[in-house]
Amino acid sequence: QVQLVESGGGLVQPGGSLRLSCAFSGGFFSLYTMGWYRQAPGKQRELVARRTGGGSINYADFVKGRFTISRDNAKNTVSLQMNSLKPEDTAVYYCNARPITRAVDYWGQGTQVTVSS
Repeated sequence: QVQLVESGGGLVQPGGSLRLSCAFSGGFFSLYTMGWYRQAPGKQRELVARRTGGGSINYADFVKGRFTISRDNAKNTVSLQMNSLKPEDTAVYYCNARPITRAVDYWGQGTQVTVSS
């Protein structure tokens, strides 16, 4: 069974930076597309960024140029470097894993990111 454990959330001032990490276990990491999603209060969960095992990357328009997704296939981890944070980035951020062979999603428990002065 795939398990995802996130870390790295917290409180940061506008313009600051945070780095989220997600540890993957229970499957062949390179066969999963790994992504980060977020959900703000009263809003639907939305894609932030995702990266395939082969290196293809998608970013949501609202984070382009500010966030960077990376993955380490040797360590089975995926990270999200978030720079120039804005109050509207405040949300619970979730790590996601989706195997390339099946239409199923695995989720981490979520980590809170709060951007406030």
